[in-house]
Amino acid sequence: MPRTIEQAGAICYRASADNAIEVLLVTSRRNGSWGIPKGRIEAGETSGTAAAREAMEEGGVSGVVSRETIGSFDYTKEGSDLSYHISVHLLEVKETLADFPENQSRRLKWTLLEAAANQVSQPGLRDLLLCSSGRIRLQILESVPIS
Repeated sequence: MPRTIEQAGAICYRASADNAIEVLLVTSRRNGSWGIPKGRIEAGETSGTAAAREAMEEGGVSGVVSRETIGSFDYTKEGSDLSYHISVHLLEVKETLADFPENQSRRLKWTLLEAAANQVSQPGLRDLLLCSSGRIRLQILESVPIS
């Protein structure tokens, strides 16, 4: 039975000029596949805090992270006897930095939410991206000031 490592991840999103939802994808350092910023939950951190930290370290973005998870997925790395359980939060991007801890070892791209689901490598993440559209649209509407 593989040992399970608890991790947190962030679906980092923003609205484009035409109000389409864009999601930040980052490459894995291991094999270059597309995914979301994710990593270990450090001692004393909540999964939301860890998700926000990983978004900054891997993708150079910060913003408002959802308190609650939108779901989770599990995966294993090829050649490893470890299993990973990822608790996923939404992160509304407010700031993008050019210089961040892992900018030399990762590629980044903003892509439409619907297209992102077809580009990520983990099936569980694909499902979360597909079912998060309504929740993200609601959060965008709630964050727009009413004049």
